[in-house]
Amino acid sequence: MKRFLVTIVLVTAVAGCTPKSGSLGEAPTGAPPTSAAATPTLPPAESPSAQPTGTPGQSTSTKPAGTVTISLWLVRDGRIAYTQRTRPATQSTSQLALTELAAGPTTVEASAGLTTGFPGGTTFRIVGISNGVETVSFPAGFYDGGRDAARLRQAQVVYTLTQFATVTKVAFQRDGTALAAPVGRGDYTDLLPAIVVTNPVIGQRRGSPITVAGTADVFEATVNIRVLDAAGKQIATTFTTATCGSGCRGSFSVRVSFRVGRDQAGIVEVFWISPNDSSHQDVVRIPVTLLA
Repeated sequence: MKRFLVTIVLVTAVAGCTPKSGSLGEAPTGAPPTSAAATPTLPPAESPSAQPTGTPGQSTSTKPAGTVTISLWLVRDGRIAYTQRTRPATQSTSQLALTELAAGPTTVEASAGLTTGFPGGTTFRIVGISNGVETVSFPAGFYDGGRDAARLRQAQVVYTLTQFATVTKVAFQRDGTALAAPVGRGDYTDLLPAIVVTNPVIGQRRGSPITVAGTADVFEATVNIRVLDAAGKQIATTFTTATCGSGCRGSFSVRVSFRVGRDQAGIVEVFWISPNDSSHQDVVRIPVTLLA
């Protein structure tokens, strides 16, 4: 089974598995980054969607207006985890993204187990972008805590910044001094969890049916989903097959129908089932609002 001052997303793998879905019950957005394209097991990069408030789907204008939604990679259980932020539109999207990363999780995200590897009070300076490489300088404290801690922070930065079409790799500096060659998503695939959920996003309001999507590297590529209501009662369950699994990462997407009598807090759980004891493994819990 396989499985750093300011704020710091997914290529689907193609394999021979045939996607399918069914009920199991309790038993069993720019062009993708070059580095991601060279590593088909990674989730695809995506361009941040900018739109005037209340006008879903409208394309980005040349002048900041309305809001922009960006992808962020925070931390859960020692690995990077996907979420999003919608903020006032800006042309300085990298600056915004790194600022949000440094700020850490929202209250709702923290309730779902998300944290950030960034030390408190982290600052940064974006040096510039050239030939797809964005150079960012962090203070020495960003690299404290040992290699693994620094590497986790770098993974957050790389996955977050490479969502933008102009960025394929990131060059890190310590107080203005270059550290090593530029790095891309492919350099941090080991820090992806077994299951990455990109839809729904923590805190969203969703009606039925709800589309559950992401990537996974799990036993026999089988991904299980269930929906829980405000009382923790299971109100829907299904499964689907990722495009690859058991040693490779594939994408998955499935629509799950549910029924609630009123709008209420709920949880979407995504996991795989152990063939040994039917226990739920690598569970990802996404708090949402279920709409009647």
